[in-house]
Amino acid sequence: MPRARKPANPFRYFNSSPEVIRLVVLMYVRYPLSLRNVEDLLFERGIDICHETVRLRWNRFGPLFAGDIHRQRISRMKGLRHWRWHLDEMYVKINGEMVYLWRAVDQEGEILESYVTRKRDKKAALAFMKKALKRHGSPEAVTTDGLRSYSAAMNELGNRDKQEVGRWANNRVENSHLPFRRRERAMLRFRQMKALQKFASVHASLHNHFSLERHLVD
Repeated sequence: MPRARKPANPFRYFNSSPEVIRLVVLMYVRYPLSLRNVEDLLFERGIDICHETVRLRWNRFGPLFAGDIHRQRISRMKGLRHWRWHLDEMYVKINGEMVYLWRAVDQEGEILESYVTRKRDKKAALAFMKKALKRHGSPEAVTTDGLRSYSAAMNELGNRDKQEVGRWANNRVENSHLPFRRRERAMLRFRQMKALQKFASVHASLHNHFSLERHLVD
């Protein structure tokens, strides 16, 4: 039998060490900094790279790091008996046009899923929930706000009995919007839905994970 091939080293064509690349991505994701801010802070630490290199490292390795963290998180949480989700949507402007960023977090505030749509209706809610359920499995309870699109979507999915609605019950996910809003202001907003979807998905995994690793830049 042929031997199983080892996965290729993603850092093999880069002069920077994996630790430096990870630090670049960490600083850009964890703190509301521009590309040039990251360039300046790295220069103070003896790492001389330009802001375009920061952009390239983020685009190349951000999704890679996020994918690894996301898979580990899912494998741990699927075995949790009392897994609760909180769903909410927020508006984001792209070139003056209003779009909606749907987000799901668990009872610990960890962001599970992000999804961008142009409308905030049953079709959008259904697509978002199907995506989340497919990737993460079914939770014990789902907390939402009073938007009727959630109820309509959950009726079609057959899990309406898991829905919980309360005045302050969804503070968990609403508070998780704050880091994204700070990052949005630092980036001077987004210009494409594709860019927003990519950033929301990658930022969700990396921000939660890197929050536990501040000592790398302290």
